Amino acid sequence: MDCIFCNYINTKDKIIAENELAVAIYDTFPVNTGHTLIIPKRHFKDFFDATPEEIKAIYELTHVVKGILDNKFKPDAYNIGVNIGEAAGQTVMHLHVHMIPRYVGD
Repeated sequence: MDCIFCNYINTKDKIIAENELAVAIYDTFPVNTGHTLIIPKRHFKDFFDATPEEIKAIYELTHVVKGILDNKFKPDAYNIGVNIGEAAGQTVMHLHVHMIPRYVGD
C-alpha cells in the first residue's frame, strides 16, 4: 500500500503534534496559512471506520493544534471539517481532519 499520509506519519520531521493514535501535519496544499491535517496513525478510509479511542485522540489533538496555531499565526477563527468519500471531496482515502485557520477578510 502506498498512502501519502502513512508515509508522513513515518516521517517525524513533518509532524507538528502527536499523541498515541494520531498526528498533525501542515497541509501541503493549504487553504490558508496554518492549514493543518490531523491524521490517525492506523490506516483506514474514513470517519465512520474510526474507533472511539481514535476519535478521542483526534479531538484531543485539535486542542493542541489550536494552541500551536494561535501562538504562531494568530487566526481570527477556525473551520474544522472531514470529507468522507470522493463525492464529498475526499482525495486521500485515509481519514484526515482539516483544521483551517480563518482570518478576517480571507
